[in-house]
Amino acid sequence: MSRFYRKTFKKAGEAPGTLISSATSGEVKIHVLAYNIEKVIDEEVNDIESAFDIKLEGGVTWINIDGLSDINAIEKIGEKLNIHKLTLEDILSIGQRPKFEEYGEYIFVVLKMLFFNESKGRVESEQLSIILTKDYVVTFQEKVGDVFENIRVRLKKENAKMRKLNTDFLLYSLVDAVVDHYFIVLEKIGEKIEHMEDQVIDNPVPKTLKQIHKIKSDMLFLRKSVWPLREVVNTLTKTDSSTINDSTHIYFRDVHDHTVQVIETIETLKDMAGGLLDTYLSSVSNRMTEASNRMNEVMKILTIFASIFIPLTFIAGVYGMNFEYMPELKWMYGYPMIWAVMIIMTLVMLIYYRKKKWI
Repeated sequence: MSRFYRKTFKKAGEAPGTLISSATSGEVKIHVLAYNIEKVIDEEVNDIESAFDIKLEGGVTWINIDGLSDINAIEKIGEKLNIHKLTLEDILSIGQRPKFEEYGEYIFVVLKMLFFNESKGRVESEQLSIILTKDYVVTFQEKVGDVFENIRVRLKKENAKMRKLNTDFLLYSLVDAVVDHYFIVLEKIGEKIEHMEDQVIDNPVPKTLKQIHKIKSDMLFLRKSVWPLREVVNTLTKTDSSTINDSTHIYFRDVHDHTVQVIETIETLKDMAGGLLDTYLSSVSNRMTEASNRMNEVMKILTIFASIFIPLTFIAGVYGMNFEYMPELKWMYGYPMIWAVMIIMTLVMLIYYRKKKWI
């Protein structure tokens, strides 16, 4: 399936809010991390009811769902937190662009988590959906594995600042972790482009061209995934929602600066990838020109030799005929005379070519 579009599982004409999961199978994990100033609970549960049973007084509960194949679990979360059906539909539709939506009692945010697959040498993405309420942060991921391990470690530390703050700061931390990981992905691509620059100059083979097109495809994919995020974070810095405190806006402004920096880096790498293609074509053209010049030089030398030996071959052919009455054949000086004629002809042609600067 192309990274630039996702297959539509919803049929045309179905009612808005119809829940159809794009993942019909796969493992679903529910992880709960509840915390307040005094205590942290970190558990993996088997059902949504158990997840909502874990709660600390005056604290925050972070429920993370890995896998989107369990529609019943998604519906139960919607019932528990009074989530609109359209929001639940967007969670299950993994082709969403990054966006921010405010529904009064909760905020809904969609992001793209990006990873660099070392084995394939490509950028891969995963949709991250976040629901924010006064007491809960619920995150939905397509599969197991994310970029939030450092956040979990920080939350488990005693006297951690995060444990004194509300759900909005956890939302900031999650968004910030996603954006910071973009820099890691871009660094990998930057290293790949630098390596490719040497290849396109020293050894521009057809395999190199395929790698260049792969990089250009990655850059377009990154731009599509990250560009809308600037608008999302900018909205978070200005929203007057009751679920986000004014003191948290300054943190979202910092994320906005990072997002702008990511976009600028993407544009720079995109231009560098385009330059790689131009350099490759130029290198191939130069090599072809050099080969053509070498071939012309060889042909020039062969032509000179041919032009010298053609008249000599003609003379040798004439006197190699087996006619009985050829006066020169019985002349005592005939043999040395023929040699003299052939040598003089060769010298005359060489002098002529030299004056013409052909040799």
